Amino acid sequence: MADTDGLKEAKNFHEDVPMRTPGFFLRGAGSLDWGMKNRLARIFNPETARTVMLAIDHGYFQGPTTGLERVDLNIVPLMPMADALMLTRGILRSTVPPAINKPIVMRCSGGPSILKELSNEELAVDIEDAIRMNVSALTTQVFIGGQFETHSVHNMTRLVDMGLRYSIPTMAVTAVGKELTRDAQYLRLACRICAELGAQIVKTYYCAEGFETVTASCPVPIVMAGGKKLPEFDALTMAYNAIQRGAAGVDMGRNIFQSDAPRAMMQAIHKVVHNGLKPKEAHELFLTLRSDESKGR
Repeated sequence: MADTDGLKEAKNFHEDVPMRTPGFFLRGAGSLDWGMKNRLARIFNPETARTVMLAIDHGYFQGPTTGLERVDLNIVPLMPMADALMLTRGILRSTVPPAINKPIVMRCSGGPSILKELSNEELAVDIEDAIRMNVSALTTQVFIGGQFETHSVHNMTRLVDMGLRYSIPTMAVTAVGKELTRDAQYLRLACRICAELGAQIVKTYYCAEGFETVTASCPVPIVMAGGKKLPEFDALTMAYNAIQRGAAGVDMGRNIFQSDAPRAMMQAIHKVVHNGLKPKEAHELFLTLRSDESKGR
């Protein structure tokens, strides 16, 4: 027979130690529910509150752009070095090994190609399919000032509503297109609108003047978009400056997979974002890793 009296006497309820109620490490997320916080904690490193996303969703409107011709050969080897992967469901199902246990930020919009008006997008993924693929976040473009601005904002709010039902955060991407500016005034407007309407993360571009006002005026984490391909030192400098001015991470694509040493660039960017490595030291690390890579080490 069980010794119930002994078990009772052995219990220790630590009556003198009050239960802690810790806050959540990510800005703007304190009132979210457990499931959404858990997903955010997979995307953003809880120790640094930052992330390095690898963006490879360009093909949904650009086709097989340079560096993404063979995702299985060029990109899959880079995935273990990223904190999160931003991609489409087609690439996820067809090419990404399920054993790569990285949080997925799923591109959920689509429609026009680079041959048409890009702001005329529709939602292109059903929430149930996103759940089947175990995604950690949903994402769509928002074209503030674009021809189909209202439609793209409505896409985002619908995605936010769907995500809230299943505790999946939404990342709004402020798309500038060809005709819109990238100054702090515009970026403040676009990022704040996305946050006001419910996005839990905002991805936006860096601007040299006033970027700190963009991050300060947005109540949710801002992730910097990598944008067009830059020389490696310039890309590392941009990432460093964005982090120092309040960004919670970077979501880089072309500045990784179009580099002549993508693995080295991934590692250098990671050091900048999570360890605060300055651009000069990060570039020296990139050159060393590139040399090792070329020698097959």
